[in-house]
Amino acid sequence: MQQKVPPTIEWSEADGGVVRMIDQTRLPGELVMLDCAEVECVAQAIERLSVRGAPAIGCAAALGMALAAWRSEARETEALKDGLRGARARLAATRPTAVNLFWALGEMDRAIEAHQGDPDSLRDALLARAQEIVQDDLQRCIAIGRNALELIPEGANILTHCNAGALATAGYGTALGVIRAAHGAGKGIHVWVDETRPLMQGARLTAWELCMEGIPATLITDNMAGYVMGQGRVDCVVVGSDRIAANGDVANKIGTYTVAVLAARHEVPFYVAVPLSTVDYDLASGDLIPIEERGREEVSMLAHRVSEPICPDVAIYNPAFDVTPHDLVTAIVTEAGVAREPYGDSLRRMRD
Repeated sequence: MQQKVPPTIEWSEADGGVVRMIDQTRLPGELVMLDCAEVECVAQAIERLSVRGAPAIGCAAALGMALAAWRSEARETEALKDGLRGARARLAATRPTAVNLFWALGEMDRAIEAHQGDPDSLRDALLARAQEIVQDDLQRCIAIGRNALELIPEGANILTHCNAGALATAGYGTALGVIRAAHGAGKGIHVWVDETRPLMQGARLTAWELCMEGIPATLITDNMAGYVMGQGRVDCVVVGSDRIAANGDVANKIGTYTVAVLAARHEVPFYVAVPLSTVDYDLASGDLIPIEERGREEVSMLAHRVSEPICPDVAIYNPAFDVTPHDLVTAIVTEAGVAREPYGDSLRRMRD
């Protein structure tokens, strides 16, 4: 099954200007577009995972700032700038782990600080910068896929965890961008898709994307990954990341660390695909990465598919991410090339 899917997130001129995104909470059952006419709508969309994935969250934050400026009635530049501070604070408070959110807000801050003209030209400048961020993310993902081709053998069986595809970015994807590039190059690949509990992003989103594009894939439960590796049926693992520390420690969706340990045990290469905007050069190690904890209902309600919780009384711990130590990472693929140990040096050279 192959089908044209609309952009994950974009600016639309409809209704005086809105941020339009795929509501990912409705997938795979139905493809529904969400139009946000207020910054609060964008913030809530990030919090409830209507838009998710580190690069896509960054794009949402940038477009959210442009939306706040577009909808403001301020007639003086300084008044507009004052009003944007509240929008920034609201967007910054949505999710703590994905560094792309704060990177994108920083880019919008610089556009605001540099502007000396009238409020309408500031509105135009912010919208232009937000749209540049979206297009830049798309081009970065394409470059990541191209740079990873040397790592993917012919006929490879690739295991991926969570969703790092077009839905998690402005389009194309990071980990799935690598898979798309390999498929497009005729490498004859096959993908093992971890379901990724508790919210099933692998089963709901990654499997859906792969089916849409006709890329051969097989869905497995998370606790099958070790067995499949032990059978010799995985040639490499490719995942995305929400934040990478300066030393190469990788924060990604909960369960990634487990996959990395299993990959090391079975001598399977473990690759991480990210834009450089995901690297937090100010954090020395993964111990310093803030890990988001989400509500108990995500675990107790089986991804909201049943009406009653399966465990109404037991305590629940629900970290959304874990950290994979850099010594379990074979390589980090970025738009600037392939980084290897020591990551403190190779990642810094890419930035500089």
